[in-house]
Amino acid sequence: MQRIDEPRAAAPDAPATTAPADAAVAAARLVERDRAVLWHPYAPVGDAAAGAPLFPVASASGVRLTLADGREVIDGMSSWWAAIHGYRHPVLDAAAHAQIDTMAHVMFGGLTHEPAVRLAETLVRVTPAPLSRVFFCDSGSVSVEVAIKMALQYQIGRGRPGRTRLLTIRRGYHGDTSGAMAVCDPDTGMHHLFTGLLPRHLFAPAPACGFTDECTEADVAPVARLLAEHAHEVAAVIVEPVLQGAGAMRAYAPAFLARLRQLCDEHEALLIADEIATGFGRTGQLFGCGHAGVSPDIMCVGKALTGGYLTMAATLCTDEVADGVCASPAGAFMHGPTFMANPLAAAVANASVELLLSSPWQAAVRRIEAELAAGLAPAAGLPGVAEVRTIGAVGVIETREPVDMAVIQPLLVDLGVWVRPFGRLVYTMPPFVTSSEDIATITAAMVEAVARTTG
Repeated sequence: MQRIDEPRAAAPDAPATTAPADAAVAAARLVERDRAVLWHPYAPVGDAAAGAPLFPVASASGVRLTLADGREVIDGMSSWWAAIHGYRHPVLDAAAHAQIDTMAHVMFGGLTHEPAVRLAETLVRVTPAPLSRVFFCDSGSVSVEVAIKMALQYQIGRGRPGRTRLLTIRRGYHGDTSGAMAVCDPDTGMHHLFTGLLPRHLFAPAPACGFTDECTEADVAPVARLLAEHAHEVAAVIVEPVLQGAGAMRAYAPAFLARLRQLCDEHEALLIADEIATGFGRTGQLFGCGHAGVSPDIMCVGKALTGGYLTMAATLCTDEVADGVCASPAGAFMHGPTFMANPLAAAVANASVELLLSSPWQAAVRRIEAELAAGLAPAAGLPGVAEVRTIGAVGVIETREPVDMAVIQPLLVDLGVWVRPFGRLVYTMPPFVTSSEDIATITAAMVEAVARTTG
């Protein structure tokens, strides 16, 4: 083992000061350097990583990524659903430049600043009433942690300290931190290895009623029964409104969400809406809750909040929740991120939200939805495909067997698109500014890639 006071070996092959003649060779060398020191999400390291495709990016503009080897691909992922305006948008660039000239960061304990106040005012204005308090967080997963802690501390403040469990539906995904992992699907999710670490919450079956289906009492009965049986210990119900994201990429009937709201009221449990992926227009409503006409007690937002420029999220709650939290013995909410309400992120978030609201985003999402449905329809007839589905600016091909990432990912890049499948899901969530021509390229590439890589 190397002692900390011993000199470390120099990093191999530091980048040259002039552009190499052979871009492909330089890109390959960058991958080698990456493999030596980095660890990517949901990926192995060492020899096992050699089979996982890795594509260096040199620049991004509009809806296109320019790879280091000179190839250009259309981004069909909005950088994990965040870059809804595309890249290098002049309005967002200007906001970042202006703010960094003033103040990049300042702690939020005992201090405040204009970007945070203005962003909080905007979020309260655009989210469902009576959400009225904003707690800024560092990431979507942290906003879920905050929401869970709010719910537990609220129940303590209201004299119900025995309510320490969460209830949710299966096939959900809420993040990778401990509290968030505990409310992800324990069997089909990505976190079964950590079962011994996580608190045991309550899981109802995922709703069988699809987005356009009628939702009957039979569909609601399992979650209603579970909540009734455990009401004395349930602090809150947490769900992704209408669209389950990384756990399923599947939409369910808005009426199911509306009944959840009623059930929570009946049993004095809070309703937490995880709008991290669904928020800011992705499903066709500004927030997923809008499809059901309901308001949660706590709402988590993130991802598209800053247009993909910087990491930032927020947890909103009602005055009732805030008063209950502060009525607990602590007298205050016990959480405080170092980079909470970062001014640079807040300034860009203000610009991003204002840009969205001032644009014809509803028409853009409706257009994208129709084009995704038409472009992906041919995949439904492929033998290796289980289902094709769309909602808003989301298009999904679900295969019968898990896709081979080592094969399908390079093929998609060769076809000119950046789409990141996982498991049995080949899906796209393109930026709202993606043109009809580019949507056609994305869908054609997805259909061809699935046809060529599945049985």
